Order: sequence, then C-alpha cells, then structure tokens
Amino acid sequence: MSTETPVPAEPRFRYTARLASEIEQAWQDRWEELGTFHAPNPVGDLAGDATDSTFYVLDMFPYPSGKGLHVGHPLGYIATDVVGRYQRMKGKNVLHALAYDAFGLPAEQYAVQTGQHPRITTEENIATMRRQLRRLGLGHDDRRSFATTDTGYVRWTQWIFLQMYHAWYDEDAERPGGGRGAARPISELEAAFADGSRPTPSGREWADMDADARAAALDAHRLAYVSDAPVNWCPGLGTVLANEEVTADGRSERGNYPVFKRNLRQWMMRITAYADRLVDDLDHIDWPDKVKTMQRNWIGRSEGAIVTFALPSRVSAGEAPGGSAELALDVFTTRPDTLFGATFMVLAPEHPLLDDAVPAAWPAGTQETWTGGHASPAEAVAAYRAQAAAKTDEERQEEGRAKTGVFTGAFATNPVNGAQLPVFVADYVLMGYGTGAIMAVPGGDARDYEFAQAYGLDVVHTVQPPAEHVEGAWTGDGEIISSANEEISLNGLGVAEAKAAITEWLQARGRGEARTTYRLRDWLFSRQRYWGEPFPVVYDEEGRVHVLPERMLPVELPEVPDFSPRTFDADDATSSPEPPLGRAEDWVTVELDLGDGVKTYRRDTNTMPNWAGSCWYELRYLDPNNTERLVDPANEQYWMGPTAEKSCGGADLYVGGVEHAVLHLLYARFWQKVLFDLGHVSSVEPFHKLFNQGYIQAYAFADARGQYVPADEVEEVAAEDGSGEVSYRWQGQEVTREYGKMGKSLKNIVTPDDMYEAYGADTFRVYEMSMGPLDLSRPWDTRAVVGSQRFLQRLWRNVVDEETGELLVTDEPADEETRRLVARTVTDVETEMAAMRLNTAIARLIVLNNHLTGLPSSPREAVEPLLLMLAPVAPHIAEELWRRIGHEGSLAHEPFPVADPALLVQDTVTCVVQVAGKLRDKLEVPVSIDAAELERLALDTPGVKRALGDRGVRKVIVRAPKLVNIVPA
Repeated sequence: MSTETPVPAEPRFRYTARLASEIEQAWQDRWEELGTFHAPNPVGDLAGDATDSTFYVLDMFPYPSGKGLHVGHPLGYIATDVVGRYQRMKGKNVLHALAYDAFGLPAEQYAVQTGQHPRITTEENIATMRRQLRRLGLGHDDRRSFATTDTGYVRWTQWIFLQMYHAWYDEDAERPGGGRGAARPISELEAAFADGSRPTPSGREWADMDADARAAALDAHRLAYVSDAPVNWCPGLGTVLANEEVTADGRSERGNYPVFKRNLRQWMMRITAYADRLVDDLDHIDWPDKVKTMQRNWIGRSEGAIVTFALPSRVSAGEAPGGSAELALDVFTTRPDTLFGATFMVLAPEHPLLDDAVPAAWPAGTQETWTGGHASPAEAVAAYRAQAAAKTDEERQEEGRAKTGVFTGAFATNPVNGAQLPVFVADYVLMGYGTGAIMAVPGGDARDYEFAQAYGLDVVHTVQPPAEHVEGAWTGDGEIISSANEEISLNGLGVAEAKAAITEWLQARGRGEARTTYRLRDWLFSRQRYWGEPFPVVYDEEGRVHVLPERMLPVELPEVPDFSPRTFDADDATSSPEPPLGRAEDWVTVELDLGDGVKTYRRDTNTMPNWAGSCWYELRYLDPNNTERLVDPANEQYWMGPTAEKSCGGADLYVGGVEHAVLHLLYARFWQKVLFDLGHVSSVEPFHKLFNQGYIQAYAFADARGQYVPADEVEEVAAEDGSGEVSYRWQGQEVTREYGKMGKSLKNIVTPDDMYEAYGADTFRVYEMSMGPLDLSRPWDTRAVVGSQRFLQRLWRNVVDEETGELLVTDEPADEETRRLVARTVTDVETEMAAMRLNTAIARLIVLNNHLTGLPSSPREAVEPLLLMLAPVAPHIAEELWRRIGHEGSLAHEPFPVADPALLVQDTVTCVVQVAGKLRDKLEVPVSIDAAELERLALDTPGVKRALGDRGVRKVIVRAPKLVNIVPA
C-alpha cells in the first residue's frame, strides 16, 4: 500500500503559464483583428482620424538572424512598447512599427556555404523573428512593416542615391530656417559654370571644355561621386570597408582580417560637406552626452591655422633640372602661438613632397641616429616608407609605442624666425589628418617631446610651465614666453590672444591663414558583395558614368552561380576586388536607350553597403505604400516635423545600442540633411531623442578543461563554514563562472520561446523591465523570473478566485489609506514612466498590489487604476482582468489614471523617535502638531520607556513633525 502523500490538485483558475499563454494569444489575435495599434495618417492610404497630438517611437531595426532571438534581444523592443502604450493612454496618436534590415553579410555567407539564395534565408529568418516578437505582444502597426530587401524599398534607396548624384553642396546657399550652406541641384552649378557666375575648378571657360572636362568639373562637386582614392581593402573578405568598419587594430570588424590601404575606383558620399552641420546640430537634439562626444570626436573638427614653411627642392639644390624652385610645405596647427617653439618638422611617410625634397646626400654634420643606418637620404626614406606601409593608422598612433623616424636630409624655414628646422619622416604623423605634416614643438606636445628625446632635438617652451613642472612637454595654459621677432611679440599674452595675434601676422604676410580641418573623411559607398542594393548607374565604353532614369528603377539583383566575392590570402595586399556580380555577364552588359539611342553599357558590379537601407527607414514607416513619393509631405510633417519642443524635428524617441553611435547614426543624419536641403522632408534631424538601452548578459560555466557546460544545469553551493562564499557544480564537478554574452557556444542561451512556455509573455516582460535601470547592462537569471510571475499571480488572486473563477472585486468604497496609496502610486508611476525608469514604476505597482492583498476584498476604485497602470508593461493580463471586471473593448486606448490632488495632501506623517540617535519607536502624528505635544507623545512611547529605563532625560531635540531625538541623562 502506497504511503506517498497525494499532491493537491492545482486550483482550476490559477494564473499559470498555460493560462497565461491562452490569454496572451487570444488578445494578440484580437488586437490584430481590430487593428488596435494602427496609427492613422493625415493623408494617403493609411489616413484616418489623426489627432493633433502624436508620438513617434521606433527601435533600431533588427537584422534577421538565422539563430532567432535570445532573451537579451527584446529588451529594447519591450521598453519602446511600454513607452508607446503609455503615450497612447495619454491621448497620443502613437506610431510604432518594426521593419527588418535585411541586406548584409551573414545571409550572403550562408548562401556561399549552402548555395541557398540569400533572399530565401532572409525571408525565413524574418518569419521566425516576427513569430517570436508577435508572441511578446508588441503593439506594432503591422501595416507599416517591411524589409530593406523589398523591391519597393530598394527602389527608393536607389532613388535617394540619384538625388545625391544630382546634387552638390553650395556653401553660400541660404538654408530654410537660417544658416548658410545647403545641397542644391547639380543643374544649378552647371548653369553657374556656363554663365560664368562661378569659375570652373580648372579656371577654363565652360564653353571651351569638352564633355569629359565638364563631367569632371561637376563630379568634383557631386554629393555622390566616383573616386580613385585610398580605400580599406580587406583581401580576406574580398571587399572594401569604410573607415568605421575597421577596428583600432587595423583589422576588419567582421572576421578580424588584416586591412590594407589601396587606391581603387569606388563610389563615395561627400559627407565631409556636412561636417559643420553634423557637429553643430548635436546641440539641438536630445541625445546622450556620450554619443554626442563620440560623433564630435569622429568628425574631429579642429580650428587653427595653415602655416607655410619654405622647403628647398631637388631643383633648387641643383640636383634636378628646371631652375630654382622652393617648395611650400603647408602645416595645419591648432596652436600657431607655439611657432617660436618649433625645433623640427615631421612628414607622414605618404607625403608627396618627399619625392621632390629629399637631397642626394646627407648634409654635413648629420647625426648617425638620424640616418637609420642608410648611406643616403633617399635610401633611408624609401626604407622607412616601406616599413610604415605595413602598419595600420591605429598601430602608428598607438599610445606608448616608441617613436621612430628618419631624417630626410632637408631643412625647412620657420616663417616667424627664419630658423632652419630639420625635416623628418615619421609614422606617427598621418597623411589623412590635417596636411600630413606637422611643426614639432616638443616643449608643448608629448609625442613631439618623445621624438625629440629619442633623436637629440632641442626643446623650447613657449608657454610658461608652473613652478612644480620639472621636465617634459607642458600642454596646459599659461603666459606666452620666448615668442618674439622684430615685428611681433607674443610674450606676456594668454594662449587665446596669442593664437589670434600670430594668425593675423602670418596672414598679412602671406605665410599662413586661419583654417578649420576635420578628421571625417568622405564615406566609401561601394562593396564587392552580392547581397546589397545595386547601383542605378551604367558605364559606357569610355568608362563614363550614366545614371538611370527613375522609370528604370529599381535595378534588381540577377541570379548568379556563386554568391561569394573572390577572397584572397588575408595578407595579400596586392590583390584586387572581384565582386560576384561580375559573373552575371547577361546582367552586367545591357543595351539601353538613355535618350540618345540604344547603346551598350556595363552595370556597376559593386553594391551599396548594408548601411544604405538603414539611413532612411524612419521615413518609410510614415508612408510605407507610397509609390509616387518618398514620403508625402503632410505625413512627414505630421510625424516628424519641427515643433517648439524639437526644433530640428525627428522621431520623438529612438531606442538602440550605443554601438551604432558613429556608423548608422552619423550616416542617417547625413542623408536626412541632404533630403531636407532638397525639399523632400521638413525635419533636419531623423531622431530627436535617443536612448541607449543596456544589455542583458549572462553567466557561463566552464569545467576544468575549459569546456562550457549547460548553464541551466549548474548548481550554486554555499560554503559549509557559513562564510557566505559559494561555488558552482555541474554533475558533481566544480566549474568556474564567467560573465559576458549569451551564445550557443557558451551553452548559456535562453530564448523568448523558453520564457513563453515556462512563464508566459507578460511575466517575461515584467521581469526584463524590472531588472534594473534600462540604460544599464544586467545579468540574466532565469531563477529570478519566478518573482515576476508571483507578482502577476497575486494580482490575479486579488481579482479572481483561483478555486471558483468568481470575481473578488467589490464596488464598496475603498478606505482612506487605500485611496491615498492609489493616488500616490498614480503620480509616482506617471513620473517614472515619463522618465523611462520602468523598473521603479513596476516597484510602485507591486507595493499597491501587495496592499490590496491584505484587504478583505479588492475595491474596484483601486483595481481599475492598478490595471490601467500595469497595462503598458503586462498588457495581456491587464486586458483580460479589465474584461472580467465588466469592461468591453480593449483598454489600450483607455485614459491613463489621474490622481485626485486632494488625496495627495498628507494629513499625517510618520515621526521617527530616537534615543541617543537610535530608532526606538515611531508615531503617526498630524502634520500640524506643535513641538510640545510631539515631545509629550514621544516620551510616552513604549520604545522610549524601554530604552531609558531608570535614566532621566538630559535633552529633547524636536524637529516637528518628523523627528524627536531624546538624549539620556
């Protein structure tokens, strides 16, 4: 006979994962059927009752990975959904949709491995992701979803490219709303060249130029142009990379392959024309300071002066024919006030003047350490250039590495004092920044000081260091010293005054001028890949570019026998790109009539980078089915137009990771400004407010061999000595714990599907939102999810009897304490929601729910506001309970609760009673109580009497109404 104790049956109406799943999927179906989250536009096919108050929230749209989602991915999506639902309940017309950034390397690499077309892979991945996100209950307007690979979307991406090709940046143009400098149609520049109102780059008359010369003159100004320029060639990937896709170690961000500088013919975007606006407009958008700083640093705007140093050439030295000729060595410096402290010059190894300035022999007295052991300057420079070519820019500028270089054999003349400065070539100077040459001031620059120490060069201070400064470069402010000639003295001036004075002096004598330079370089826009947008251009037999008319868009990708570009040995720096589209000869060679009869052309075999589609998707959400215009002006103005709160316009809230601070965000801002200049949009910025969410990470566990073991099978074991130390064991063996990413290889991945099955979507949502501040990273702990489930179960039990299913809500008035707590909760939750402190908003709801648990029954006037406040975070259970207590329809558009101001006024407060500074009792007293009465009550409390015992009272400190401190005798 069995002696086992029978397990009691689970109550029929308990809120379990099974019941949660039924409720959640039923409400998701109902929302879809009713179009609950459809946001009406003012005009077009999605037009409806568009209210005046709008809120446009969007996520950094995802790449549809074949692995599906893990629990870290939805963090931002849940947060934007909570905010969107809250704003909808505040009466806003909320636009929230999700699209897919579907071009990219992973699908192409999978195609290379399997032969499956990237489109098939991408569409399968999108379907998986849509299923997982729908099950999460996100309030998206599904009518506005798309993928960047959709034919209609590709068409408009190519159309924007054409707008840039047909545009130039006119620095004198007046912008709408103020300011100078704007993109204008290239036809206006052509007309200005033709009528002579603007000189051509070569100075020739437009009428005297042939077709190629005219094309070159226009191409030198176009915002999209072809250039034979130094690019980042990655043989291991078989493609060219943008600067932003190269790591600090000079390797590819994807795959970690070596990257080399090569001159190749590529499409470029003239983002540098917008450098000032990209910096200045950061002051008008609500972004994290960290991201603004990253963008400012990447653009690298520096204000200073160009200074010209005279440099003898091989011609002037009589070593080459052509008579006397001096070279002008231009240097950009942000500190022209330190010119008198320049003791040597340094050129980048790539500097073109090296070819003309290096003499045949070493000057008399050249130090051995300057020559690098070579017999002549030419040999020394050639060897050093070869050595530098093997290093990346990042390696050359790495902090702490020893400074190297060789003397060129030449001397430059300092324009302020005539001093002859030895000219070195060194790899810590980059050709891509400034002019590729520096005046070295070791008294004021740490790198110059290191170089001077290594090569025995003079150190002259031009800014008075403080008395405690012993040696080395002084880079701080101070009084100018040792800086005078017969015409000007900077001595005694401050740095700012000295900069202005010496710049004016140089300019008056033709030896320099004020100048602003930028670190930012034009955007490399070609990729040697298959899975990307084709360029809407063709080339004639002479290699001239011909853009396609809009009626021929979109240009679609052809079928190819092999999806991979040709890759090379990772270290083969001499290789050249061979894109996969080059194999589709029937597509590449095409006969077209572009206005002057049918001719044979060749298509561009490169594709656009995956960043192209993400540069403008926020506009497509506004008018996703428009085939006539990029976006209808009325719809763009309605959702993104400038207002008093957002002077540059843009989406109200954009949520995503900080890793996109430079790449995507900078490119999107650039495209938006071009479209604004050309009159296609009213908003100068794409995203008014940016919020960077943190990341959900996880613990991984490894055994003694370093092999990872399943994290969900690991047990935490407390130390037997009671010290509080813990160890971790898996199948009886001790394992070590590490903290970081989630991943299949780490055996610590947890998927949303796991959570839906074990707890339900609402519990998953509550847990992720309550884990901590949204902008901080946090560790995932599956064992802690049950706490969120218990909160929802207690809520359910406050409304529904688990045994019978009957309602426990009463229409009897709530007591005063409950009414006041509800009012305070409404006020607090509204404050926390508005500030996106969702974890503390949930904490307030838990307090209120726990209070209701202690009541005999749940008053309706407390339950209803609780459900409304909970709805943005846990929408399914809130909807279901709202329905069960007698409401018809969804609560998604119900007004958010409003607190009764009278209930927020405190009648009583809690007074802390201390003896000798230690808490001994508490009193609930009227706010208006006087000090004498409060002292009397405090002395009479049981806690005080116990603490004092037989002792008397020496002093009573009263801070009515909140504190009494009794000092014993």
